[in-house]
Amino acid sequence: MKELYEYQNDFLFFIVRPAPMRDDGSLLYCSGVDLYRFLPITKGRHRPMSNPAMRGLQLVNLGVRALALSSGATPKSLWDNKCAGLVPVREGLYKERLLIEKAPESFPEELIKYCVINIMKKISNASLLGETMPETVLEPDKLQEYIEELCRKYEL
Repeated sequence: MKELYEYQNDFLFFIVRPAPMRDDGSLLYCSGVDLYRFLPITKGRHRPMSNPAMRGLQLVNLGVRALALSSGATPKSLWDNKCAGLVPVREGLYKERLLIEKAPESFPEELIKYCVINIMKKISNASLLGETMPETVLEPDKLQEYIEELCRKYEL
């Protein structure tokens, strides 16, 4: 298994790596969205306490848990910041993390693909944009360009 699987641009990140201090195939999954960068899309399109980018990531992470379980793995919540040093540090980031035990070797690539394809769908649905989102994994910079175009389109 590779040491690090990552998908990252200025708007979001998904990182998967072998869990530190474990040799049982467990994975550390770190994810995040930049709430400030998504504001042109999300501002004014949500109820209090339910930012569409934040909610989108939460829903993707619920899907990650289901994906893990369907693969025979066990997802567990992490309360300490095992992702420190792996993820960007800046104001406005909403982050989530999981420990995934007993993951099959193919799981990291499947996980990244699932997250990248579904994050924009979840944000679009929560924001009531009605846009058709990419059905394939775009390169990180291409997805960033796509999101920037949406931001220009929906800027209030």
